Amino acid sequence: MSEPPLVLEHVSVVRDGRPLLDDVTWSVQRGERWVLLGPNGSGKTTLVRVASLWLHPSSGRVQVLGGELGRVDVRSRRQRIGLLSAGLADALRPGLRAAEVVVTARYGALEPWWHAYDDADRDRAVQLLDRLGVGGLADRAFGTLSSGERQRVLLARALMADPALLILDEPAAGLDVGGREALLASLGSLAADPRTPPVLLVTHHLEEIPAGFSHALLLRDGRVRACGPIEEVLTDEALSSCFGLGLVVGRDPRTGRWSATAC
Repeated sequence: MSEPPLVLEHVSVVRDGRPLLDDVTWSVQRGERWVLLGPNGSGKTTLVRVASLWLHPSSGRVQVLGGELGRVDVRSRRQRIGLLSAGLADALRPGLRAAEVVVTARYGALEPWWHAYDDADRDRAVQLLDRLGVGGLADRAFGTLSSGERQRVLLARALMADPALLILDEPAAGLDVGGREALLASLGSLAADPRTPPVLLVTHHLEEIPAGFSHALLLRDGRVRACGPIEEVLTDEALSSCFGLGLVVGRDPRTGRWSATAC
């Protein structure tokens, strides 16, 4: 059996004497779709930075795509991780066409003139935009797109290099209802597609969990509060403890979407 794409063993990250992550042990298996939930300051962003190989832990072991952090070239490993993060949109030049935004991920670049691309690369970029319902925007300037359209373009970008692990850091943050629902529909389709690599989705809101996600991890104060199959983790008791507020968890039997309300 092949190794899990992501393994953390007793991982801690300490800054100025304060643990941002505290003894986190967790693994992601092939085919799994994970959602990471927790209040502000719980350690979600730190965990994403460790999992995407942009941050070394203070202690513990991290293995990503068969290589152990500290013993492999992280630059080559990062090229195999599809990452959608809040800062990426701001780093891209607004005048780039949507197709250029996507194709530059082939080499992890921000500008198309940094590398040479062939017809196969350009065709793949357009196909990914089509797959996510924004193929008609391929020639539009990135800066002219709505927030929801940008996020779907960035999702296509995250898939461009055929990643072995997909990490989505709050992709629905700041979107209006229409943009959020269009994005979640795209994410739900990806979750249902067996070609999609293992996914880690970070969010603050149960309402932003797409249908088809299989597992959940709850973080509070840098520690794992619950972890496992999503139906076993997203309970009233576990969510209330994690967020420090009495919550009632619901799930729509028709759509498979989750919700939480205060009790």
